[in-house]
Amino acid sequence: MVSERDVRLRDGRRVRVYDTGVQNAAEGPAEGPTVLWHHGSPQTGAPLAPLLSAADRRGVRLVSYGRPSYGGSTPHPGRDVASAASDVAQIVDELGITRFAVMGASGGGPHALACAALLAGRVTGVVCLAGLAPLTDSFDWYAGMVSAGGLRAAVAGRKERERYAATEVFDVNSFTSADWAALAGTWASLGADAERAGAAGPDGLIDDDVAFVAPWGFDVTGIDAPVLCVQGGADRVVPPSHADWLVRNCPSSELWLRPRDGHVSVLDASPVAMDWLLARDERA
Repeated sequence: MVSERDVRLRDGRRVRVYDTGVQNAAEGPAEGPTVLWHHGSPQTGAPLAPLLSAADRRGVRLVSYGRPSYGGSTPHPGRDVASAASDVAQIVDELGITRFAVMGASGGGPHALACAALLAGRVTGVVCLAGLAPLTDSFDWYAGMVSAGGLRAAVAGRKERERYAATEVFDVNSFTSADWAALAGTWASLGADAERAGAAGPDGLIDDDVAFVAPWGFDVTGIDAPVLCVQGGADRVVPPSHADWLVRNCPSSELWLRPRDGHVSVLDASPVAMDWLLARDERA
């Protein structure tokens, strides 16, 4: 069962939060293995069916939330990637959670890393599935992206990214045949959720893109928690070079390369990646 609530943050904003944890009025929330999911761009933050199933089979408490401007969460223009850590800290405090793991896919990957970097001692492990690396000149950051126009526009600032959004059209070649098969099958809930997020307007995606190409507000080399990067070798949205950079720069990290996977089909590794997280949580 998934509960849905709005959590009010210290600055007055509200974030939409989803939680599978069983709440007991007398004893408080159960303490056990918890995974906090960071959604991709664009999505609403509602938990996706395959993740719910994987968490349920493993006795994991799954928590997710909508970043600002997504899924009913209050906008926060000018946010950086690091701001996710402050929001998450307030969310887990509200839910009575002391320690937790984080998973993030695509645009959720950088925000998962932010939690590991800035909430040291609380994050037990990180899984980044097809996640972006910070913008850097140490490799060709855009190489291999079928459609990099939104990110390139974001480098010039929010107004330019807004102008690009006015005529932006998704390039179907961004997804491989394996991706389209995943969206027609196991990950149909992701496609439906992305459509809902897109129909609500582009603000969340615009703010994500601007944050991705600006300084993140933390250094991944300072992450103490173990990091797992799961990457599709055929990904045309976030190319393998991003995962390679992250693994080289996160101190305690490893790479699972799935050569035939694209940007969506790589999510099939989520259940096994959840096992990887549980192996690093003494409560599991």
